[in-house]
Amino acid sequence: MTFPRELRYTKDHEWARAEGDVATIGITRFAVEQLGDITLVEAPKVGTAVKKGEAMGTIESVKTVSDLYAPVSGTVTAANDALVDAPQKVNDDPYGEGWIVRVKLNDPKELAALMDADAYEKHTATEH
Repeated sequence: MTFPRELRYTKDHEWARAEGDVATIGITRFAVEQLGDITLVEAPKVGTAVKKGEAMGTIESVKTVSDLYAPVSGTVTAANDALVDAPQKVNDDPYGEGWIVRVKLNDPKELAALMDADAYEKHTATEH
């Protein structure tokens, strides 16, 4: 499995895409395959402060309920409202229409501390 090169990744299978001082966040294709069909996404509300490494919401699938962890610290500026009625967008397009939140970064250096695609690929190879 290959992962988009422009993204940064966490050990908990979230991804972040930097756009200026805002990061778009979602879960990886690897996470989607582990979870199965997504049935509900509970994202933090706009204006919520999130802290790197801490739970910021949940994602439910036919198999389990998992926490969503913030890959960076900051304030939520947008939540993907389309996921309320169509959580399967995460399954169909986890790096596009299946994004979960956008966060205004407190410290852009936190993004650089996340894994690049090669490191994440190695990480997932040990989790099968």
